[in-house]
Amino acid sequence: MTVLLAAAFLLHLLFLSHPAPVTRGITLTARKFAYEPNIISVNKGDRLRITLTPEDVEHGFFLDGYNIESHARPGRVSTVDFEAGISGKFPFRCSVTCGAFHPYMMGWLKVGPNYPFIVSIWMVALLGWLTLAYALHRGGMLR
Repeated sequence: MTVLLAAAFLLHLLFLSHPAPVTRGITLTARKFAYEPNIISVNKGDRLRITLTPEDVEHGFFLDGYNIESHARPGRVSTVDFEAGISGKFPFRCSVTCGAFHPYMMGWLKVGPNYPFIVSIWMVALLGWLTLAYALHRGGMLR
C-alpha cells in the first residue's frame, strides 16, 4: 500500500504540476496582402508577444476570438501581449485598408489543448482504480 501511495504522489508531481507558461515572441511581417508567418501554432496557456512589422504600407492586425487589434506604419513596429487562454483556431486579418486585395490578407492562430493536463486526469483516475482494486484484494473482498 505504501508503494501505491508513493506512486500516486510521484504521478501527481509529474503530471498535475502545470509547467510554467511559455512566452513566445513572434514577428509578424505584413506585406503585399499577406502575413509571414500566416499560421501561428501555440499551446493553451502560452503568453504571446506578437510584433507587427509592415514592409510596404500601413497594416493592421485584428485577432478574432480575442478582440486584439493593432496597427503600424512602415519603419515602425507595434507589439501586442496576451495569453492564449482559449483553445481553437482563430483567424487574424488586416484591420487597415491596405489595397485592392486587403480582404484576403488573413492568417490563423491555432491554440492547441494542454495535453499534459488531460493525460494527468486519466493517470490519476487509473491510479485510483488500481488503488481501489488493490485495497479490495488485500481486504479479501475480491477472493
